[in-house]
Amino acid sequence: MAKDKISVFWFRRDLRINDNHGLLKALEGDYPVLPIFIFDENILDELEDELDARVSFIHQTLNNLQNQLSKRHKGLKVYYDTPESAWEKVLEEFNVQSVYTNRDYEPYAQSRDKNIYKLLKEKEIHFKGFKDHVIFEKDEILTQKGEPYSVFTPYSKNWKSSLTEHTFQHFKSEDNLENLYTINTNLPELSDIGFKESDISVPDYDLSDSLLKDYKQDRDYPAINGTSRLSPHLRFGTISVREVCRQAKEVSEPFLNEIIWRDFYSQVLYHHPKVATENFRKKYDAVEWRNNEKEFEKWCEGKTGFPIVDAGMRQLNQTGWMHNRLRMITASFLCKDLLIDWRWGEAYFGKKLLDYDLASNNGGWQWAAGTGTDAAPYFRIFNPESQLNKYDPDLKFVKKWIPEYGTEDYPDPIVDHKEARERALSVYKSAIN
Repeated sequence: MAKDKISVFWFRRDLRINDNHGLLKALEGDYPVLPIFIFDENILDELEDELDARVSFIHQTLNNLQNQLSKRHKGLKVYYDTPESAWEKVLEEFNVQSVYTNRDYEPYAQSRDKNIYKLLKEKEIHFKGFKDHVIFEKDEILTQKGEPYSVFTPYSKNWKSSLTEHTFQHFKSEDNLENLYTINTNLPELSDIGFKESDISVPDYDLSDSLLKDYKQDRDYPAINGTSRLSPHLRFGTISVREVCRQAKEVSEPFLNEIIWRDFYSQVLYHHPKVATENFRKKYDAVEWRNNEKEFEKWCEGKTGFPIVDAGMRQLNQTGWMHNRLRMITASFLCKDLLIDWRWGEAYFGKKLLDYDLASNNGGWQWAAGTGTDAAPYFRIFNPESQLNKYDPDLKFVKKWIPEYGTEDYPDPIVDHKEARERALSVYKSAIN
């Protein structure tokens, strides 16, 4: 019996039905659409914790998608395999005419998609990618010389001046689901892919007008619920970045600027994939990191004796999230006070953060280390004590995360900040001169 001709929509970092660019284009095509998701063995095999909260969140989100589709007698096909092997199975089982997806700009994703494109091209199957993860991508925002930006401020000005009435358009994919392929499917259990349900959950986001209006004045104080907790949802695409921008543009320019930073770091990584493992600014390759493993372990555990640093690290370890102000403070402390390679910290955040995004995480760490694009100057070194006094003056945040604070059980500082600062200045200056 001849197989039905179908198209496939490949979910990746866009785990939602509504306002999904690639999904809408697939649904507007000539054939019924089978949605699929691949639990990528190449990625999952690198995760060390079988309780990884991100895998739990993806699995939970896929179940939610499946429930939405099953009400319409449709289904989501989920594979646990390498992408190449999974696609071999898809093509063997179904008569695929076209494949639709939304673009991903990380180096691994670029390499993966090239391999799948080659596989599909050999079988004369179209592979169509769409912009969905960012507002502006690749070469849409360039300097007057036609080059990608390496400084945020002029990039952001160009970004804002490039907005049109169609920039934040809503792709009404949710209105076209009758064009999905009718199929009954079952999702694998977490145990089927080698994981267990995590006790850490992704919190709901807050995009209320009240939060956005107060964002500028509240965002730097970790004891206040002044941030949206939106980042994991943007990371996995459970909300459309266009929806976020539609609201932010009307209410809060400081909040919109955070979205622009996200676009900025995405295009930096796309144009300079080397930054995943190398300094953006090569002159900092000569920095002689101390890389003291015992001090790194104390930093990871939140036992440095600097309360604002330790509270941030414990928040990360226990919840999978860290307040943005504390991300800057803890990163500065590791790179400058301890002179530990930013790549060590970036990798640790990569293990722990629910919202881990290579472009943004890498960009933030290189900013803190002074080695990146829009980097803080090497001589800008956060003082943990003054940061504590300014952003947690009543110690509400510190006492929440460090119950032994103020007792003999809390450790003494592992370095003298003033001496560590002078040491960092000397090492950096020697490296670049």
